[in-house]
Amino acid sequence: MLSVKISYICTRLAGWKEGFDPSFLLLYIVITKERIQQLVEEKIADTDIFIVEIKVSESNAIKIEIDADAGLSIDKCIAVSRHVEHSFDREEEDFELSVTSPGIDKPLRLPRQFKKNIGRSLKVKYQDDKAALTGELIDANDDSFTILEKRKERLEGKKKKVAVEEKHEFAYNQIKEAKVVISFK
Repeated sequence: MLSVKISYICTRLAGWKEGFDPSFLLLYIVITKERIQQLVEEKIADTDIFIVEIKVSESNAIKIEIDADAGLSIDKCIAVSRHVEHSFDREEEDFELSVTSPGIDKPLRLPRQFKKNIGRSLKVKYQDDKAALTGELIDANDDSFTILEKRKERLEGKKKKVAVEEKHEFAYNQIKEAKVVISFK
């Protein structure tokens, strides 16, 4: 995005003339991912809300994904949206703004998301596309998380299957994705 805008600015500078007002340059560097992150961090300071992801497209489509340790209400999303929106002048810069929580279909991406989901069932896909593992998230820290897999196995010499529990610890960079399993029980 920035390279396209810099290219445009360089093209405009080639036609620079005495007395030309360069204030138009400010219009092309106001909305950046860093600026949006700064605005969101201002609004969520001293709360349990945290940033999951921020995207700013070349056409100034701003997508902010936030989450909270104790659940994220729509009012919190609205407050962040209004804070960001009121920080820019629509007369000078056109933009599209979307502030959302992570959907239930989205994978967990931050250690903080894993920590808040301890006790829930996760489906973990391995990097090498082996079969996925499903189990209860029992621990999470800044470097890794632990899944307790419960399954039934037939042991030699037994007629009935026996319940088996196995713990699996993963570093975050060892997995392709981890999603919360939605259960309607």
